[in-house]
Amino acid sequence: MTGISAQERAERVRDVMWGADAASRWFGMVCEYIAPGEAVVSMRLEPHHCNGHKTCHGGVSFALADSAFALACNSHNQVAVAQHNSMSYIAPGFAGDTLSAHAVERARFGRSGVYDVSVTNQKGELIAEFRGGSRVIRGQHFEESAR
Repeated sequence: MTGISAQERAERVRDVMWGADAASRWFGMVCEYIAPGEAVVSMRLEPHHCNGHKTCHGGVSFALADSAFALACNSHNQVAVAQHNSMSYIAPGFAGDTLSAHAVERARFGRSGVYDVSVTNQKGELIAEFRGGSRVIRGQHFEESAR
């Protein structure tokens, strides 16, 4: 790899991926933090993010967790995709809440990785837990030469 630090690599990956991620921006998500194998993405819940129960639609909180997962598992500048994932819903979110998804790399081996994502509200209350498995495929987000 080039002479850049792991943190600089993660930040460059974030810039490339987030710049092309129209879906996350459409939801109103913001990348708050990136580091190697870690990311925090947040969003304010609007009424259009809520379901018939007037709570956050499960697909919205899943999308938030998935966006944090994507940044974390791609932060090493190897293109990685979701191989499998699951979500456990703990408590509801409501319009006006700000949800944050904190993704953390638990294991990386060969072409596979395991990531946990905790979704919390602005009070730090747990809303959901997401576990994602990643798979590295061909390519890099930006050109790096071997040393």
